[in-house]
Amino acid sequence: MQGGSAFAQFIPLILIFAIMYFLLIRPQQRKLKAHRAMVENLRRGDQVITQGGLIGKVSKVKEDDEIEVELGPNMKVRVVKSTVAQVVSKTEPAAVDAPKA
Repeated sequence: MQGGSAFAQFIPLILIFAIMYFLLIRPQQRKLKAHRAMVENLRRGDQVITQGGLIGKVSKVKEDDEIEVELGPNMKVRVVKSTVAQVVSKTEPAAVDAPKA
């Protein structure tokens, strides 16, 4: 009888962990995955908002987790890619013309 009651004591802990997983951990992982995909797809011409509140246009995407954002005429700043909070407007990729026969 003692083994059954010991298992019954762990059921609430298991339920609490399951609820925490589905309400907190899983949505946070999805949000992180979506942010990572957004950052990887940044390209020149995208208008972005940084976590610091700066709004600008991406003028150069560098190799090492860094982008150059143009805030105004002749005003460019280097920004770490992961600090981009939102992409306001996305540029379309350049169309590849089919070779003429």
